[in-house]
Amino acid sequence: MLLKDLREKIFCVILKLLAIFSIFLLGFIIIFILKESLGLFKTISPIKFILGRSWNPIASQPRLGILPMILGTIYVSFIAICIALPIGVGFSLFMSTYLNRKWKRIIKSVIDILAGIPSVVYGFMGLLVIVKFFEIRFSLSSGETVLAGGILLSIMILPYIVSTCDESMEKVYEKYRLSSSALGVSNSYMVREILLPSSRMSILASAILSLSRAMGETMAVMMVVGNSPIMPKLLGKCETIPSLIAMEMGTAGVGSEHYYALFGSGFVLMIMLIIINLVFYFLKKKVES
Repeated sequence: MLLKDLREKIFCVILKLLAIFSIFLLGFIIIFILKESLGLFKTISPIKFILGRSWNPIASQPRLGILPMILGTIYVSFIAICIALPIGVGFSLFMSTYLNRKWKRIIKSVIDILAGIPSVVYGFMGLLVIVKFFEIRFSLSSGETVLAGGILLSIMILPYIVSTCDESMEKVYEKYRLSSSALGVSNSYMVREILLPSSRMSILASAILSLSRAMGETMAVMMVVGNSPIMPKLLGKCETIPSLIAMEMGTAGVGSEHYYALFGSGFVLMIMLIIINLVFYFLKKKVES
């Protein structure tokens, strides 16, 4: 008994140390990016940097405004969520209520494989299928558009939505299935009145998780949105913050305004993600209360 208690105490201590290490690691990343960003804010105000509409860091008088990239990141990500969330929730309902265990196990394996495909592969698929489709269907000079990025991202985040929702929905379904059958309640009624309301927190969590994933995606989005630092339009080009950093960090001289501006862009993206997660936290408390 003493040995068992000792093992539990050691296990608890290890978990606490790992949690503390994770917090320190996150804090270190935030502090490092903020420190590298401060060099920019000595010459340009944060408001001007965030609300500026022009990006030309190599001009004789550099113009460093990232509003088009902020809006591009949000625009592409929200299009992806609007497409993927209804499909993901509907597919999770179908898997939880209508599929037998054998087929469900097979389909979940396929979904796990989709989640593990490298983003560059999705990018190639987007270039060859989605971009080409827009060029032909809408007679565009280039199919690299905000909508193409949103559609591609929706495919990429779909496995995360399904995985997050399916587990919760399956538990609720198994809990009420026999009672509903005994009372003569139809399956569709149980799904509408019991399963969906009981799964609202998992649906919300999947939406936030997928939105954060979409906003941080780099390679696949970079290959299909055109990477033009202009105000985004649905059938026009745009550039996201991760794409901006990935494309220009290698050419930015260390210690230059360009270098600091890219770190500042990363810090803005991190703040955006923190705000989204805080909103989710307060929504969760409001729903649970």
